[in-house]
Amino acid sequence: MSDDTIRLVTIGRIIRRRWRLLTILALVGALVGYGASLLFPPRYTTSASVLLPGTWEERELLTQAEVATSSVVVDRAAATLGWSGVSGSDLRDQVSAKATDGNIIKISGTADTPERAKRLSDQVAKDFVSYATRIANDSADPEAAAELDALQQAVQDTSRRISKLADAADPGQTVESVQTRTELEKLRTALREAINTLEQADPAKNEAKNLVVMGSAARPTGEAPPTRNQLIAGGALLFFLFAVIGHLTTARMSRRLRGEPEITAALGAAVLGIVDVPVERPTHRSEGRGPRAWIRRLLGLDVRWDIPTPQTSGDEASRRIRYRRVCSRLRDQLPPPRRLLVVFPEGDEIARRAAGQLVVEAGSGPLLRAVAVSVSRPMVPDRGHESGVLVVLSPGSWTAGELTGIAEACADAKHAVAGIVLAGPVRATGPAGHSRHAAVPELAAFDGELDDATGVTG
Repeated sequence: MSDDTIRLVTIGRIIRRRWRLLTILALVGALVGYGASLLFPPRYTTSASVLLPGTWEERELLTQAEVATSSVVVDRAAATLGWSGVSGSDLRDQVSAKATDGNIIKISGTADTPERAKRLSDQVAKDFVSYATRIANDSADPEAAAELDALQQAVQDTSRRISKLADAADPGQTVESVQTRTELEKLRTALREAINTLEQADPAKNEAKNLVVMGSAARPTGEAPPTRNQLIAGGALLFFLFAVIGHLTTARMSRRLRGEPEITAALGAAVLGIVDVPVERPTHRSEGRGPRAWIRRLLGLDVRWDIPTPQTSGDEASRRIRYRRVCSRLRDQLPPPRRLLVVFPEGDEIARRAAGQLVVEAGSGPLLRAVAVSVSRPMVPDRGHESGVLVVLSPGSWTAGELTGIAEACADAKHAVAGIVLAGPVRATGPAGHSRHAAVPELAAFDGELDDATGVTG
């Protein structure tokens, strides 16, 4: 799998064959999330809105949002609330403000109870309006204000003089008197408009004086995220994803050999054939006893997940033909007396059944004796009358180092590896165990303790 593309079918196979382990890890993650929720008490958040009338630029709104969360405003709110053990610096992390559409500053407060969150938001909004108005008033230029008042007084005096001039004009209805009165009225109107323009020359000042709190904050009805349920669900999901990613990473880093060229290079012999072994469910990596083996079976770790689902094979006759062809090739290349030692890795159930079936199909020629070899400490019986060793194994189960160890053990026992047989699991169309119960009277002549079903040396 190290070079395969990760597909959805691979993830589905992990879930299907490791669902017990994934379920337990998800439960552990949920417990971790629950424990985290106990460390972080529930929090409640609510908001109060402040309206800024008039026309404001975006940067001005951002400035007002910064003012709303400034230390001056928050410290004033903390002093007014008077919560025991809570200072302005503590509240500064619990208050936020942002500018929204419609010239609205939204001030949010977070506390450990809904009532406190509501009071905090309302108090900060109130202090913000007060502080912003004060800034607007303090920022006004006294000299400019005095000059504006003097100008307004001068305009009023000029307006009175214009009225006197208009009254003193020829009261007759001559063209000149009418024109004079009209010009004087235009001058009066122009002066009034100029004064109005001067009064509106500082809109920010006037607008700051008109900040409005749009009602009190609503009482929060639910916890602020992350809630306890979110932490529990997040922990379960996180552990589940880590487990799946761990399986994929392990498969990517796996050094088990799958291809014929790699297996041939590790054992130093050619592949004589590929045989099928019918199975009803995914095969076990190993069979053992004791607490560890029981736990592995409970968690489903005794089942290889990275082996693809076995394909459907032909009937019993077609499978036996494959075994007979391997035996025929052995007869053709082995010298008399055509005795051969069939070696398979200990714990490889597929290889064990294939070796037993080869012994059954070989009959009287060649004579086969099957033995299991431990991959951790490989030991092969010394050479007797055998002409060599036939290695039977299932691809994707063993690394190059393990297979090289078996080849070296064969060489130490003076055996030459005559060939390799690869055994793969398939789904049988008939009863999967039918071929395992064939009679094997010809194996009784070999030394060693034989399996009653396959003639395999234990």
